[in-house]
Amino acid sequence: MHPPSTSPSRWYFGWNIVAAATVVTLLTVGMRLGIGPLFLPMAEDLGFSRSLLSSIVAVGMLCYGLAMPLAGWLVARRGTRFVLLAGTAILVLATLWAVNTRTPAGLLLSFGILMSIGAGFTSPIALTPVISRWFQRRRGMALFFLSTGSMAGIAFMTPALGLALQHLSWQTTLLAFAALFTLVTVPVALWVVRDQAPDGGDAPLPGARAGSAPTVAPCAHFSIAQAMRTATFAKVSLGLFACGFSMNLLGTHGMPMLMDHGFDATTSALGIGLIGLVAIPSTVFLGRLADRLPRRLLLAAIYCVRGIGFFALLLAGDRLQLYGTSVVGGIVWAGSIALSSAILADVYGVRLVGVLYGWAYLSHQVGAMASAWLGGWGYEHLGTHWLAFGLAGALLLVASGVALALPGRVVAGGARAASGA
Repeated sequence: MHPPSTSPSRWYFGWNIVAAATVVTLLTVGMRLGIGPLFLPMAEDLGFSRSLLSSIVAVGMLCYGLAMPLAGWLVARRGTRFVLLAGTAILVLATLWAVNTRTPAGLLLSFGILMSIGAGFTSPIALTPVISRWFQRRRGMALFFLSTGSMAGIAFMTPALGLALQHLSWQTTLLAFAALFTLVTVPVALWVVRDQAPDGGDAPLPGARAGSAPTVAPCAHFSIAQAMRTATFAKVSLGLFACGFSMNLLGTHGMPMLMDHGFDATTSALGIGLIGLVAIPSTVFLGRLADRLPRRLLLAAIYCVRGIGFFALLLAGDRLQLYGTSVVGGIVWAGSIALSSAILADVYGVRLVGVLYGWAYLSHQVGAMASAWLGGWGYEHLGTHWLAFGLAGALLLVASGVALALPGRVVAGGARAASGA
């Protein structure tokens, strides 16, 4: 079967893949990074301390990251459909196990490890390669829409889980999520996702526009090992570490932190959810900028404003301050992952982007693991959230400076990008 035409008079099928991938990402990332409402009910019901449950979540974040290079490797060899279906099966089995265990070891193996592997197989890592193949001219915008799913996950899953837990147990809530996830992901894998893309993706057809020669990835000839030894890969990975540290800290400990600071559960959930809600429309604007401005400058600005926002969140004393901080933070909450993956595709080409993005994203999950543990340990031993949340703000400011040293926008021939690789 030939891939759909890229004729401008016809709807480009790649956008169907983007839309479906966004919904899958909403559910996957929303559950992994929006588990704040589940945290206290699980700890109280199981009789676990915050440190113990934080440690289980931390191991889960690491396993989530470790599954991603494997997911990228499997996508390259078995295809996106196989990886999505395998991940869904693993996640469902893990959920059934998690809701029927009461021991730390059982929850670690099911909720912490197995569910994280399933989520890793259905994460943006598995979907970035197919989108990168379908899009060249508007790759930044397409990947930003994928990031919209992550933001929507935080915006909708956090309040939705909080609302569900007012009427249901955490076990029933998890089972309902697994059922919904299956109903969405299986049809997407079977009938929407197509790995075969038109030659050149969404680039104009030959002769459609003067000067429309495709861009060249300057390091497309590198092996995976060679690419991972370059400065560009290290800088992207460092930024993703700060991103993962901050995003998971907010998702896991943001709601408990706000409640410890005097906000009620509903206000806390809305404050966290508002960040993701505002991020949804902001991705449309940022996505357009990503294909027009140097990606490194936009990435640096996102990390900088986000870092300042973490300090503002700690200092919020009333609802107006909390919601105001959430709105500003939501504007720049999206984009770091999309820009990082776009930069990797620009510099190293779509052939390597799945595996390289998987390894780079591992640093994101190492950061997520560290913040999941530090958030619980810091509060129990020091009685303050300033250690974890203050460190998140500082790391993001450092990441902003590092992003400025990334290569500029790829041009035909790749000379400028190659000089920064």
